[in-house]
Amino acid sequence: MTQPVQEAIFRRRSIRDFTDEPVERDLLHRIVTAGIWAPSGLNNQPWRFVLIRDRSAMRMLSGQTTYSHIILGAAALIVVYLDRSAMYNAVKDYQSAGACIQNMLLAAEELGLGAVWLGQILQNANKVNAILNLDDNYELMAVLAVGRPSHRNQKSRRKPLTDFIIQEIEGDEE
Repeated sequence: MTQPVQEAIFRRRSIRDFTDEPVERDLLHRIVTAGIWAPSGLNNQPWRFVLIRDRSAMRMLSGQTTYSHIILGAAALIVVYLDRSAMYNAVKDYQSAGACIQNMLLAAEELGLGAVWLGQILQNANKVNAILNLDDNYELMAVLAVGRPSHRNQKSRRKPLTDFIIQEIEGDEE
């Protein structure tokens, strides 16, 4: 039996170097669609997105992060927000935003694209909102830089499973 989800999880890497090839609008929509299928408390689906393929807008946003070179090298950006008016529980809604972002990263991998989750830009969330002409009803969660990877030689490793499991409680076998 194949396990395409697990294969994508284990294969996915944060891609920071992209080719000059564009990313089609349809592919961005497919990535966002994967994001909106993430779980959310009460199925409130509080996430909202700004899709950017405009170089001028990307240049303005690049000035809001120390990772400007990644934004400038990407073919597209997906700016992820939570709509405060759709939220009902901050912790659950922040968790759902993370699940949404992870779904999008996995979808980009499946589509042969590369992406990286940029969070440092959150320090300038108010400026990002001003650039995008959004009010503070929208809370910035992340910017995903998306493009076609210039290479796939990123390495990653994880600590052993035993480092993470605090305890295992098992029932009596009958």
